[in-house]
Amino acid sequence: MNMAADFVKGKRITILSIDGGGIRGIIPGTILAFLESKLQELDGPDARIVDYFDVIAGTSTGGLVTSMLTAPDKNNRPLYAAKDLTRFYIEHAPKIFPQRNYFLSSVVNLFGKVMGPKYDGKYLRSLIKELLGDITLKQTLTQVIIPAFDIKLLQPVIFSTIDAKWDELKNPKLDDVCISTSAAPTFLPGHEFQTKDSNGNTRNFDMVDGGVAANNPTLAAMTHVTKEMSILRQRSELLKIKPMETKRMLILSLGTGAPKNDEKYSAATASKWGILSWIYHGGATPIVDIFSDASADMVDYHIASIFQSDHHHKNYLRIQDDTLSGDVSSVDIATKQNLLKLVEVGENLLKKPLSRVNLESGKFEPLDGQGTNAKALTEFAQMLSEERKLRLNQSTS
Repeated sequence: MNMAADFVKGKRITILSIDGGGIRGIIPGTILAFLESKLQELDGPDARIVDYFDVIAGTSTGGLVTSMLTAPDKNNRPLYAAKDLTRFYIEHAPKIFPQRNYFLSSVVNLFGKVMGPKYDGKYLRSLIKELLGDITLKQTLTQVIIPAFDIKLLQPVIFSTIDAKWDELKNPKLDDVCISTSAAPTFLPGHEFQTKDSNGNTRNFDMVDGGVAANNPTLAAMTHVTKEMSILRQRSELLKIKPMETKRMLILSLGTGAPKNDEKYSAATASKWGILSWIYHGGATPIVDIFSDASADMVDYHIASIFQSDHHHKNYLRIQDDTLSGDVSSVDIATKQNLLKLVEVGENLLKKPLSRVNLESGKFEPLDGQGTNAKALTEFAQMLSEERKLRLNQSTS
């Protein structure tokens, strides 16, 4: 989609956002497969997620999903349909996160946290490079937003299609972007690469996981849209485009699950922790859990507040399961049994009541009389289909 041009023809800017969360990417993958099936019921079997969203944002595992849904194949269609995402995780996750026996794993993990990342990342890197080849960021089939973090400069880097089209130095290969956004501290090694423009200028990137900056990239996507529309207004007064408002956005934000009810840590316990315990405790990584969940929750809280105060809460749909516990709350326990359980989590999430974050408690609470998440997604698919048809009709008239 050409967001600027298409928005003039339509009513809303459409945004899809996918959180980070390692193997828990299966959960939004299941949700997206359901959404795509509903779009196909409305518009035919060739319909794909990428056809309906002006911007798709993803962090870490969400960045990989974003790339799979938006990278072009030889026919200039998406490399993957949403229904293929689950199979991708089940096939490749055990090789990305190879499991050891419990005792050996505990010993290796403890010393690994000191000596190096838990996984070497070699399989993930080779897989992504094979998958994406020489595709660059500017070639995605719709605009993408993929956050990462530059540890040399200590600042977020938001990779975007629009920036890649304007600046050669911001147009890396898509595989470098995916490896960067998924380089979770303590789990996978950081990623260093360089871009070069036609004048010989270069830019170096020293990247780690995008979850450090924005595990929930929804706000980054909204900011990107607002920025682009502002530039468009400045360049063409004839279009008379008004500033972005919540009523003109249609946002689907997908979480990867969280263990809100697990009460994993306590202040009494944490008060005794030193450096190693914050990095590794009881098979978990407290500091990583805390910054990723806090980042995602703050973004949802902020956006939900804006849409609710503007009385356009139906334009923002956040689907998240905050009741995970045990192995399914892990980002890397990639046994076949656990991966299949995550598929069940996604399928059961579709059956759960539509919920919205309580702005006081921070927890998701069911909305009386609003039906299930599946029902909400079915209605969302209808809105997406209507928006796309409106634009197509405007193009042919």
